[in-house]
Amino acid sequence: MLIYVVKEGDSIFRIANRFQVSTEQIVNINELETPENLVVGQALVIPSNQYVVQQGDSLYSIGQTFNISQQQIAEVNQIQPNTSLEVGQILQLPQKQKTRAYFNAYAEPIGDSVSETLRQSTRRRTRHLSYLAPFSYRVNRDASLVEPPLDQFPQIAAENNAALMMVVTNLEEGEFNKELGRLIVTDQQFQDNLLSNIINTANQVGYRDIHFDLEFLPPETREDYNQFLRKAKQRLSNAGLQISTALAPKTSAEQEGAWYTAHDYAAHGEIVDFVVLMTYEWGYSGGPAMAVSPIKPVREVVEYALSVMPAEKIFLGQNLYGYDWTLPYEPGGEFAKALSPQQAIQLAKEQNVHIQYDEESQAPFFFYTDDEGKRHEVWFEDARSIQRKFDLVKELNLKGVSYWKLGLAFPQNWALIESRFDVVKNP
Repeated sequence: MLIYVVKEGDSIFRIANRFQVSTEQIVNINELETPENLVVGQALVIPSNQYVVQQGDSLYSIGQTFNISQQQIAEVNQIQPNTSLEVGQILQLPQKQKTRAYFNAYAEPIGDSVSETLRQSTRRRTRHLSYLAPFSYRVNRDASLVEPPLDQFPQIAAENNAALMMVVTNLEEGEFNKELGRLIVTDQQFQDNLLSNIINTANQVGYRDIHFDLEFLPPETREDYNQFLRKAKQRLSNAGLQISTALAPKTSAEQEGAWYTAHDYAAHGEIVDFVVLMTYEWGYSGGPAMAVSPIKPVREVVEYALSVMPAEKIFLGQNLYGYDWTLPYEPGGEFAKALSPQQAIQLAKEQNVHIQYDEESQAPFFFYTDDEGKRHEVWFEDARSIQRKFDLVKELNLKGVSYWKLGLAFPQNWALIESRFDVVKNP
């Protein structure tokens, strides 16, 4: 599997010939609705490891295009690195070895039912998952739980040998509630009742992991949260259940803030079975335009986590969405519109603009002007940006990747998982 970036003058037919594959294969794997209209700068995954030499190609230039060393290409083809190439010559490109890893994805129904889009997305993508996480069970003030619409999720998980993850949150009226969070982590009787309700629900539905996503906790409850997790770990382990947590993206133990202070990386790493780092939302709907998960700050969070917990406990959080900002950015002004990678490419196509790629953040972006004359800036994910995150997972031997969230079209991501990883099943 290769990643190819569309250039000026490319067509689906020329690209197919270049890689010795059919147009149908490229269309299907990238889910191209209008393959005759490609966008310059669009990243395609190509189901091939062959390349037909073009005019002006060299082993070096080909290696640069596909992020493969000149020496590697020479070795695979049993030629010298400085060999002159002939137009039309077919080269074999080295295949990347598969790595064993875990994958999770949250599935968030909007409202009281599961949309057909989310249902179909979950059905199609759970074969690539170790865990499926319906979002979320909301905790009431009496320690009871409000169940999310589950629809066919348990059946889909079972059919695909994926474990169900029970996500428990302190969401109240659509927002993480600080005082509800305080109640959960400080009141002993409340905790006993809550854990009993969680275990009963897990047994009824078939959950394997209990995932606490408690956010916006009062800063002074940091140790209270740790103690709650210790109690929860004992109760859940006795019931044969795993326990995990979601952690805000921190780069030091001293990092303060409403979303950060109460999340103790070292303690969570010691207590729970694994964590999900929420390594996204640097670019967010209410902020200035930028990459949602730029590679440098993502790496900084992971490296801090690795300093206090083992790599095999760390899921890298990854967004399956981007944002369309209206410029100029004004604090408190218009919120950016969320969109999937496929929607972003379609928007660039409609606006007849090229997709650019920022090497520092390792993310694609583009600008356009709408019908009202307003300037827009769009950042999203593509095959190149997700491959950089996969490289990070492999380099640092992390447990795997956790996605927020299903229902957003990004076919290249799933194709690359299949090509690059052996997904662990029945964890």
